[in-house]
Amino acid sequence: MAEFIIHIGNKNYSSWSLRAWLALKTLGVPFEEVVVPLYENASRAEILRHSPSGKLPVLRHRETIVWDSLAIAEYLAERFPEARLWPEGATARATARAISQEMHAGFTALREHLPMNMRASVSGRAPTPEAQADLNRITALWRDCRKRYGADGPFLFGHFTIADAMYAPVVSRLRTYKVDIGEEEQAYADAVWAYPPLAEWAVAARNEPMIVEKFEV
Repeated sequence: MAEFIIHIGNKNYSSWSLRAWLALKTLGVPFEEVVVPLYENASRAEILRHSPSGKLPVLRHRETIVWDSLAIAEYLAERFPEARLWPEGATARATARAISQEMHAGFTALREHLPMNMRASVSGRAPTPEAQADLNRITALWRDCRKRYGADGPFLFGHFTIADAMYAPVVSRLRTYKVDIGEEEQAYADAVWAYPPLAEWAVAARNEPMIVEKFEV
């Protein structure tokens, strides 16, 4: 049995699973992944076998069980400080945590109006005013972090961090729905989309056989 086991939902739809999986994949350590198909008759019972919250993702590391994407990422950052999952500078690290928590707790309108579907390609779905306000805030965060902390690489804090993992599903949504953003923000989004672990996830998402009609557009 692998030292790390992560239970995740469907790769095509599960944005929260993607966030935790990216943090784990960035470490470069071996792990086992178990995909639990969502919204099927047996889904809830199967998830509860592994996750005390009844939600995914959930990480098992030996006898430790961690649920919630951001909690999983924090746990991995503590276990592997050399991976620099958070920026090293105190101010940059505080900013990265703040914007990660803002993503974790907010932007509901964007999530609901533009659900994650990595296989889809949709034209003509303009963001609602509420979703556009979320998007405006997100792209402002991206510009600010790139300006203040991104000189050493293409990501928000130079190298790939938990903050980039938290916003990776937004990048996917922008591609699915062909949402136009500014040149600077698009360059960042392109760098995230090209990140090899995300590219690997996207291929798996496209090849998944499961279909959840409520998320098809």
